[in-house]
Amino acid sequence: MTTPPSFDLSGKIAIVTGASRGIGADIAKLLAAQGAHTIVSSRKQADCQTVVDEIVAAGGSAEAIACHIGELEQIEALFAHVAQKHGRLDILVNNAATNPFFGHILDTEPSVFQKTVDVNIRGYFYMSTHGARLMAKNGGGSIINVASVNGVVPGFQQGIYSITKAAVISMTKAFAVECAESGVRCNALLPGLTDTKFASVLVNTPAILKQALAHVPMRRVAQPSEMAGAVLYLASDAASYTTGAVLNVDGGYLCI
Repeated sequence: MTTPPSFDLSGKIAIVTGASRGIGADIAKLLAAQGAHTIVSSRKQADCQTVVDEIVAAGGSAEAIACHIGELEQIEALFAHVAQKHGRLDILVNNAATNPFFGHILDTEPSVFQKTVDVNIRGYFYMSTHGARLMAKNGGGSIINVASVNGVVPGFQQGIYSITKAAVISMTKAFAVECAESGVRCNALLPGLTDTKFASVLVNTPAILKQALAHVPMRRVAQPSEMAGAVLYLASDAASYTTGAVLNVDGGYLCI
């Protein structure tokens, strides 16, 4: 009888960026609950430590390492620490992102454009290159890029953000193709409208929310925890033959 696929992550080392709150925090907690030693990373060490404390209190294993993925030196320092301390990496969740501008695409200032590209494209790219190299040394691993439904259907007045998330989807497929031989899988998660601080301008503005939910068949906003289960699948051996996939978790938004 064939052994069923396992969601057990015991012995795995995982990095989750943007993990101090929202979707990232819930992902970090679930990976740890399934046995992974989870490195909680975001810009502020204290905020990361708060999540680590919650994980440890629940019986999990975790550590906090601050890293701003818009800064290449900080990415290099993160991976140097992981390589020296753990000697391996099995799971990388690229979740940290920025969306500093909400307005007409023609009003996008160069500084806003650059900041969004530096974090959402360059940051994901160099996190993935460092991650894939470290994974390959130990037979492989799983990279999960948190993109967005806006990468498929551009969000209104979220032009540059949507453009960068479309790039993340393409990046995911490129890494999947070129890293498969080294045992590194790369997949993308596309969350729909989710109740986070990141999306607060949409969720907390009644007129905008009503308009947005009119395009969601399930007629509700997702909770961050509803994204974590999809990431667990992609991170685990249950997805051992899954790479280059784009998984929509959007209440049916992209079906319309």
